[in-house]
Amino acid sequence: MKRFIWAVLGVVTLVVAGLLYLNRPKALAIPAVEAGTGPSNQVSGEQRPPAAAPSVNDRIARAGKPTTDASSPANDPLPLSSVTPDKSMLSQIVDTLVSSQATYEQKRSAWKQLREGGKLDQAIGELEQRMAADPRAAEYPAALGHAYLQKCGVIHDVREQGILGMQADKLFDTALNLDPANWEARYMKAVALTYWPASMNKGPEIIDHFQTLVEQQETQPAQPQFAETYVRLGDQYEKAGQTDQAKTTWQRGLRVFPQNEELKKKLGTAQ
Repeated sequence: MKRFIWAVLGVVTLVVAGLLYLNRPKALAIPAVEAGTGPSNQVSGEQRPPAAAPSVNDRIARAGKPTTDASSPANDPLPLSSVTPDKSMLSQIVDTLVSSQATYEQKRSAWKQLREGGKLDQAIGELEQRMAADPRAAEYPAALGHAYLQKCGVIHDVREQGILGMQADKLFDTALNLDPANWEARYMKAVALTYWPASMNKGPEIIDHFQTLVEQQETQPAQPQFAETYVRLGDQYEKAGQTDQAKTTWQRGLRVFPQNEELKKKLGTAQ
């Protein structure tokens, strides 16, 4: 029993570390809000009313349009005041998290705002209510599992982290049972499993999830976040001693994402 408890605690610690790694700043990470486009997460001398910001529907409508301007409204974080809770605005941000039209960067931006605004608990409550009201919708358990992992990263109670981590894994399974093509649920589950101890022997399961994601992605228009799947699948092959398969996977990814620096580094072709 003690061995099981320590194994669980080890898993939680690694998952939390992995979550912090996933949310590290990147070159394509959440852009800063330009002056005049809406309130930031920091309190300034002037408080702009939320009504001045574009609506969530406007942002989601623009999400499907290609853009090369990182400061365009489609990528701006949705405003969430860290001083005055706004239930309507919180609901709009949750709408973004579960929307199939919102971009990956918009969702990262929304998670960042919830963390920095101290609103993860409220978002979790909102997602739990939505999931209870519509238990057949895969997007709710997928987002709720992600929210539990986000919560693990901002608390220090190891026991609570353990509970949330296990609940997140079950929620990802729930989402995938409802919709096997739910990219977010499968990706987050696979990434979380990579931080489990080697003694848990999750390698084959992780490879299976990433292989499924690659196959799924290659039937869709390429999206920037898809490159990470090739990187991680190759890493898992390399860890399993399948170096040729790892190289083939990274080459396969580089054909789809020829400018991706991580894939270039894996193949030793970085400039």
